[in-house]
Amino acid sequence: MPPSFSVSFSALSANYDAVLCDVWGVIHNGVTATLEACDALARFRRKGGTVVLITNAPRPGDFVKRFLDGISVPTEAYDGIVSSGDVTRTVIAQRAGQRVFHIGPERDIGIFENLDVETVPVERADFVVCSGLYDDTTETPHHYDELITTMRQRDLMMLCANPDIVVERGEHLVYCAGAIADRYGEAGGKVLYAGKPHKPIYEQALTAAMQMRDKTLDRARVLAIGDSIRTDLKGAAAFGIDCLFVTAGIHAEELGPRNNPDASALDGMFAASGVFPKAVMRRLEW
Repeated sequence: MPPSFSVSFSALSANYDAVLCDVWGVIHNGVTATLEACDALARFRRKGGTVVLITNAPRPGDFVKRFLDGISVPTEAYDGIVSSGDVTRTVIAQRAGQRVFHIGPERDIGIFENLDVETVPVERADFVVCSGLYDDTTETPHHYDELITTMRQRDLMMLCANPDIVVERGEHLVYCAGAIADRYGEAGGKVLYAGKPHKPIYEQALTAAMQMRDKTLDRARVLAIGDSIRTDLKGAAAFGIDCLFVTAGIHAEELGPRNNPDASALDGMFAASGVFPKAVMRRLEW
């Protein structure tokens, strides 16, 4: 049965010891912090809960923290950060000494910092790391078709550092690495996804939460919060934890007014995905 809308996070919070919370689309929109969501997480922590931010950002967690500081996301809202970039670095480290071709903007180059790999043109690469589009303000995944053909001819494995297809940037949606990786997979290429909805990032986040609490956590008392059916909802379901779904994120335009989403359209999206969240909120609020 489809979940009903919840009016507050406080009504759910007592059922959980830890929250694995999405970042982009829940606590900020790429430009400004969502202060109500940050306040809700801070209140959860003051009541004894642990919050690990779990993000498909293709940069290490310390880079993500600096970005959050820059848009005034309060540190009181979370205990730690686990990023797709962190998982990506773990995989790259396992390929020490190899040559890598990087698809993505210059700002993501930190993903290779202090790792034993050489960045080279695609013609010389042993594998590919995709962290995004070179210019997500002007390009679409179709711009990469010729490059995808070259990579297929060389049978290169692609490590996708951000499985998101799109994210919000202010009032607009921009393409992410997942859009290119999916296109490469559809062409027959081998793809390894580092972030949500795949298990490695959840395992790393849950381990971090348990270390912070210094005890084992029952997954029945761990809640994922997110705005994406493809990554957050399906990822939580595959990992065996509950999910609180936030509608005022990447699916908002498909659901009508942000403050009054169409419940029947939302139910249809859940039904089509084959998974349903534990609860639904328009925005994360205490």
